[in-house]
Amino acid sequence: MPIYFYTTIEEYGAFSNFSRHGVELDGLWWMTVEHYFQGQKFLDLDYQEKIRNAHTPKQAAELGRSRKVPLRSDWEIVKDGIMLLAVRKKFSTHGAIRELLLSTGDEEIIENAPGDYYWGCGKDGTGLNKLGKILQQVRQELRQKSE
Repeated sequence: MPIYFYTTIEEYGAFSNFSRHGVELDGLWWMTVEHYFQGQKFLDLDYQEKIRNAHTPKQAAELGRSRKVPLRSDWEIVKDGIMLLAVRKKFSTHGAIRELLLSTGDEEIIENAPGDYYWGCGKDGTGLNKLGKILQQVRQELRQKSE
């Protein structure tokens, strides 16, 4: 049976990029994967820092959606790899959620994000569910590492 997640208060809420499981990447501490991911959209280091210091992941996401600062030109090419890197780091850093991810067996993991047809499944389930697929990939990598 597929495992759906979206908000951080649900059983699998730790799978959300908004979950308060920080990561150290590029020599800096990021409060959430969302903070890191949104910051990587920009080459402007001051703007990256503004996103890194956002009080909430929602605020970080809003800053990341702003087009007042230009997006890096290769964003569409690198975004999946950046998400994989950050999710991998999150689950290698925090043992309790690593165990939660491993406990899902071989079930499909789906980000039930009604407005997101790229990272989530979208309102009608036809989305690409890229985040769910990345979580499944990281789960597989973690399983192989522990064998």
